[in-house]
Amino acid sequence: MPESLSFLQAIADLLSEFKDLLVLGTWQTLYVTFLATSIAYVLGTPLGILVVVTAPGSIAPNRPVHEVLGGIINIGRSIPFIILLVALIPFTRLVVGTSIGPNATIVPLTIAATPFVARMIEQSLIEVENGLIEMAQSMGATSRQIIFKVLLPESLPSIIRGISITIISLVGYYAMAGAVGGGGLGDLAIRYGYYRYKSDVMFVTIVLLVIIVEVIQLLGNGAAKRMDKRNIR
Repeated sequence: MPESLSFLQAIADLLSEFKDLLVLGTWQTLYVTFLATSIAYVLGTPLGILVVVTAPGSIAPNRPVHEVLGGIINIGRSIPFIILLVALIPFTRLVVGTSIGPNATIVPLTIAATPFVARMIEQSLIEVENGLIEMAQSMGATSRQIIFKVLLPESLPSIIRGISITIISLVGYYAMAGAVGGGGLGDLAIRYGYYRYKSDVMFVTIVLLVIIVEVIQLLGNGAAKRMDKRNIR
């Protein structure tokens, strides 16, 4: 019992000492991951749609385009984030004027997430029943109408789940970026938890990251469930 009280007191002292840094780190983590996810979906969604609609047997088959886009996505997904982060330093500096800090990390995070998002969109769209597509085609719907009135609406619950998965993945990536001055909770854990041998700082940052992930997952699952027509009685 005394040991438990001592541990809780130590955590309370830690929160008091590093409160501002923890709040800042949490804000930076949310800001960077949500903004990078938003930009990645703007870029990756059209890419994922094109991969699906140009596939053989799809509504607008085009094998060369399909294979080229698929190859680009595969190459993008095969590069480890930490390597991409370092390799993009000159480009990041060109875009935002610096290679360190939260704003700089948005650039490699977005580039890393875009092919991931494209695959998530692709998987969501191919889950749509072929019968719905064939019905739309038999009614004279154009490819554009099938995309925006059949494929995207029907796959919306899956897309929402994919968004939560993407955000959670980027939370982990961004924590990794803290090792090279990317800011956020990862940077706090490295600078104060690792370099200064403060294991309690490391513990608190891990707890905060777990809480962030759990909240995002719960919100994503809840939103997807509400959008899922199969759950409507």
